[in-house]
Amino acid sequence: MIRAEGISRFFGSGENRVTALSSIDLAVQPGDFLAVTGRSGSGKTTLLNLLSGLDKPSSGSVHFHGDDLADLKEADLVELRRHKIGFVFQSFGLMPLLSAQENVELPLHIGGMSWRERRQRAHEALDALGLGSRAGHRPFELSGGEQQRVSIARALVTGPEVVFADEPTGELDT
Repeated sequence: MIRAEGISRFFGSGENRVTALSSIDLAVQPGDFLAVTGRSGSGKTTLLNLLSGLDKPSSGSVHFHGDDLADLKEADLVELRRHKIGFVFQSFGLMPLLSAQENVELPLHIGGMSWRERRQRAHEALDALGLGSRAGHRPFELSGGEQQRVSIARALVTGPEVVFADEPTGELDT
């Protein structure tokens, strides 16, 4: 499903060049669960960004279902991310003026789903994560853990083939 071959990512140039990743090979098949661990600054987020097509490697290639992401037009990458990939961002990425319900509905709305269907699916996703009673609250009215669960619900509501989660449990109760 996802294959990375020799991916490296550099930032800056000359004496200021920083190597975030160097020659990474990786294969992820349907049903696999992969956890990337390491110290802060070790390249975990960079790796997720490369594998998901949010960023391009300095060298090497990333393939999704056999397609080299570097060969895809931006519009095709947007469609891939919209329909096949769910994201849980480290900083949640919630829209501050939208309710939890509306934040979860957002990818469905962008995808053209009817109001009634997206309302139902978002409600089910929030309920599954114990947030049904908090659906009308805006992010600033939610705890960090609740915001994280809204972000998880938004990532799952489209039924993606793969979910990229950057520190998904950082704010959750233990």
